[in-house]
Amino acid sequence: MACHEIAALRLGLMRILGIEDEAERRHELAELNQGDPPSGEVRLLSDARDLTRLKQLFEASLSQLEERVAGTPAGDPRLPYLRSLVILSKKVELDLRNELERLTRFYRDLDEMHDFVHEMYPAPSNA
Repeated sequence: MACHEIAALRLGLMRILGIEDEAERRHELAELNQGDPPSGEVRLLSDARDLTRLKQLFEASLSQLEERVAGTPAGDPRLPYLRSLVILSKKVELDLRNELERLTRFYRDLDEMHDFVHEMYPAPSNA
């Protein structure tokens, strides 16, 4: 269920970003413990320690969700709800990808700015 994926993503982000909010952590853990037990990817996602792994695990958990929806019979009354979860999850996936790309650009820009500072203010030579 996408709620599991999003709760696990929030737990992983809390760990990576250093957010120490025990009430939020308990809330997300409670979400994970409702209904069916979370998949392996979802459990791993909540414990992710870096952004690259977080993205990989979120994408893997979404693949499982899409497979579940694809296997749901056409007449199942939950199908519209499940499809909307896939749409929500896709939006979150795109946002996560954009944030990671933005941080990667920021990382590269820092190097460019550092080089520019040295162009403007060359280090004195030790002649």
